[in-house]
Amino acid sequence: MNTQRVDYIIAGQGLAGSCLAVHLLKQNRRIAVFASPVLDSASRVAAGLFNPITGKNFSLTWLADVLYPYLDAFYREAERMTNERFFFPMPVFRPFISAGEQNDWMLKSMKNSFSPYIESSFEAPMFESQVQNPFGGLLVKQSGYVDTVRFLSAIRKLIGERGFFFDEWINEDELVITGEGVTYRGLGASKIIFCAGSDVRFSKLFSWLPVQPLKGEVLQLETDEVVPRIYNRGVYVVPGVWKAGATYNRLDRTAGTTQAAWLELTAGLKSLVRFPYQVSNQLWGFRPTVPDRRPILGAHPQFNNVVVFNGLGTKGVSLAPYFSNQLIQWLENGVPLNNEVDIQRYKSLYWRSA
Repeated sequence: MNTQRVDYIIAGQGLAGSCLAVHLLKQNRRIAVFASPVLDSASRVAAGLFNPITGKNFSLTWLADVLYPYLDAFYREAERMTNERFFFPMPVFRPFISAGEQNDWMLKSMKNSFSPYIESSFEAPMFESQVQNPFGGLLVKQSGYVDTVRFLSAIRKLIGERGFFFDEWINEDELVITGEGVTYRGLGASKIIFCAGSDVRFSKLFSWLPVQPLKGEVLQLETDEVVPRIYNRGVYVVPGVWKAGATYNRLDRTAGTTQAAWLELTAGLKSLVRFPYQVSNQLWGFRPTVPDRRPILGAHPQFNNVVVFNGLGTKGVSLAPYFSNQLIQWLENGVPLNNEVDIQRYKSLYWRSA
């Protein structure tokens, strides 16, 4: 049987697989992607929020100075390649919860590292017709959202036009791995890259990785209100995609939505926004998280031609563009991976499980 040659086979088309495909197609690499829609894929449920200042302590996101300029250029280029719109830069307004938090921020904001990401800070209430903020708040820039459903759909179409797309999952039992590459059902490639998200736990090749599914639920909203910014305190509200969320539950591995999440999110909304809305749906998904909160990139301990790109966690929209390119630079040009994301840090787990 004749073998159809490609440069790479990609298993999975969430944010990781999609961003990887964009980079490879831009470089005229031949790719074949195997993926089927997954109900619990976080990429299809998430609001797609990217926000450089997060957490209770107003922390600057890891590698923000690299990630945020990069993602801006990446998604704009992906829009040009697909002739679709899915990238929406938009300020995030985060109300202060107390006078003490307001003071804490004023002290922290003296650090120059925050200045590229702050549009304004307010000590008095702002945007009061839409949001509750008796102590003022912080208006963040270099933020916004990616409509992940549109993005994934556009990239799937692009892959079909410029490469091979198969609406099915890889059967690892049929994968043949050799020193020269891999073959799968008549396709030959130099490498196969697994971008399976939280489903990596079902992989025979990579189930040893410490990727844990973190369940999250969001509410789908409907409103006639014109909202020009994202509101974020306890829960976020993202206009355009009109999603509010999200919950974080490491213990719940069951499929489906929960009443507990509904109560948590609706209470959060009630304390945050003032404009009228209706809840039209409740969605759920599993995020692929890692104990050290860093992505996992690199080759399988025994098979150099079998590669993984996983562990994007809750920040896939901001991490996937940059690190998919880093993976390609490592694969094709031998550029060393950042030690914080290199799979080497977990290889002892493989030999322990073997």
